[in-house]
Amino acid sequence: MELRQRALEVLCLTDPAQKVAATVALHEQAPALVLDVQAQLQPPAGASLPGHPERPPLVKHTEVVKRSPSTLEGRAALLHSIAHIEFNAINLALDAVWRFAGMPPAFYTDWLRVAREEAYHFGLLRQQLQHMPHTGQPWDYGDFPAHQGLWSMCERTADDIVARMALVPRTMEARGLDATPLIQAKLRRIGTPDALEAVAVLDIILRDEVGHVAIGNHWYRWLCERQGLDPVALYPELTRRHEAPRMRPPFNDEARRAAGFTEIEMEWLQNG
Repeated sequence: MELRQRALEVLCLTDPAQKVAATVALHEQAPALVLDVQAQLQPPAGASLPGHPERPPLVKHTEVVKRSPSTLEGRAALLHSIAHIEFNAINLALDAVWRFAGMPPAFYTDWLRVAREEAYHFGLLRQQLQHMPHTGQPWDYGDFPAHQGLWSMCERTADDIVARMALVPRTMEARGLDATPLIQAKLRRIGTPDALEAVAVLDIILRDEVGHVAIGNHWYRWLCERQGLDPVALYPELTRRHEAPRMRPPFNDEARRAAGFTEIEMEWLQNG
């Protein structure tokens, strides 16, 4: 079995539990698998990327109803939205593994590890959602509408690995570094047992996401150096070319610095 081909197969899986289990298994099996970094792979005929279940229904981001986390249903919807982000993040990492040929072996093992950790995050959130107090059928992933904003950026950068590293991990996913503490503060103020349990889950996710963004920063700069590009000057150009969302304060300066953002980049964010 070839590692990148298997990553593509896992990406095509539609059942969330199967995708999580297959991602974990692939990460565990990786040292024993063949890694062909030069292979030019293609999705199976008729395959839809990424594989996703029939539920949740996918809508435009403007059509996702915002609910107050002060209500139990609102907190369930909040956890569901974060779970959907983590499910998409599994797909994003697997896509990087199979799609981009000609990179050092460490590139593929890095993103496979990210996929494994995102699968862990999704499992934590899904379990939390299922265990929330509810008078009817327990909540689960798929019960609330979701949008594909993260994956749409993946599609826009499918033919440009430099843009992918610039605009998915260190832009779209880095937004989570800024947003998570604000979400946690709201949940702490609510103070119910389920809200405080969610805070603890988000602590784990935030810790790991710093590492994921750091991996994106590392490979973005590695690619820029290989191609003789200035990573700082190139970034605003890539954001314009691929219509990346504007980063808005407040920023989690500590987490962003831990993830490898330079002072010049932090200043650009503050003034952008």
